[in-house]
Parts: sequence; structure tokens; C-alpha cells
Amino acid sequence: MGGMPPSALIIKCEIICKSVTESLNPAAARLNDLLAESGQPPLDPHLSQKFAALLSLFLRWNSRINLSAIRDQDGILSRHFVESIACARALPAGISILLDFGSGAGFPGIPIALCRPEIAVTLSESQGKKAAFLREAVRVLSLSATVHSGRAENLHSVFDCVTLRAVDKMDRAVQSAAPLVRPGGWLALMTTTAALPALKSSAGVEFSWSATHLFPGNDERLLALGLRANRPPSK
Repeated sequence: MGGMPPSALIIKCEIICKSVTESLNPAAARLNDLLAESGQPPLDPHLSQKFAALLSLFLRWNSRINLSAIRDQDGILSRHFVESIACARALPAGISILLDFGSGAGFPGIPIALCRPEIAVTLSESQGKKAAFLREAVRVLSLSATVHSGRAENLHSVFDCVTLRAVDKMDRAVQSAAPLVRPGGWLALMTTTAALPALKSSAGVEFSWSATHLFPGNDERLLALGLRANRPPSK
């Protein structure tokens, strides 16, 4: 590679390494393909391999304890992985501590922990088998996330951001989650256009809502971000 500038050499090596790494793991390559199709930037080789390891673990556990009704790999990657990665990237800067309320199989909490390592994530899940999966995922992926095996509303903490996705009785869950957001913090709802108005009402008047983020390739599912007022509105 004589005569090649150092910067060009580095770029060429990165491209070669990325190609070699992803060729060894088709799941990592497929996830990046789906991200590209949805208009999202690809993951770097190290992070894409982490997500490939998460997929492998998810598929093994899903066959035993029914983490998700979605069974095919592309469906799992598109619905769970791509949307959660898009959520992680859309969260505002300045979030230090985050609660994934009713985390279930760890979406979006685990992808947030992977994509935004500056955020300390708590995965809260009351179902014992799913909480066991979350603990195993944290161990396998060497995450700094914490698993709370119990009801999130029993936590005696407030967070910079609370996320909710596909939680049972979502309107009631939003009511319970809202007080866990610190003043000046964010409530992040992964929901649908049809359900959003009722969920905003459940959150209460302390929250003001920014523009929603439609998930790539879907005109129904979205991320809505509600900012909690620094002090309660005057009556």
C-alpha cells in the first residue's frame, strides 16, 4: 500500500475489517442491511456483533419461555432490534439514568444500553422467567445495566428517562411510570398513532410532547417523547 496517505489506509482497513467481521456473522450483516433499508446508519463491527450475540441468546430463550410471538429472524430484527436501535438514537442527549418500565424481553432497554453506553439502564420486569432472561443477557453482553425483578412502580427512585413499549394495560402503566420521571426528564413511549392520544392523557398535564418519530418503514408505530415540567403547572 505504498504511497497511500495514512488516513486513506485507516479507512481502507476499517472497510476490510467490517467486511470480514460481518461475513463471519450473517445475522450482524442482516441487521445492518435492515437498518440501511430503514434509512438508519449501520452499526460498527463491534456493536453489530453484540447485537448478533443478543439475537442468538434471544432465539434460544424464545423457544423455551415465549419472549415474543414473533418467531422468524427478520421479523425479530425488524420489529424488536431496528425499532429499539432507532429509539436509542432518538433519545435526547443528557440522559444519565433510564428505566425501561416493564422491560419484557429487554426492548428497548438492552439496545439502549448497547447503543448509548453513557446511560445507566435499569431493566424492570415483574415476570420471573423474563427477568431471568434479562439477567442472562446482561451477563452475556457484559452490560452495566441493572435488572429489577419486580414492579417498576415500587422503585423509590426517579430517572432522567422512562421508556415503555408493549406493556400490558399501557394506559395504566403510563400513569404509574409518569411519577418516576424526574422534573425536566423524559417519558419515551413506543406506541401507535391510534393509541398515542389516550397515553398522553394518562401521562398528565405535567408533560409537554415534542414531535413524534415514526419508526422506519411503518406509518403506525412511533416514538413519542414527553418532557416533564420542572415544576407542576399552576392550577
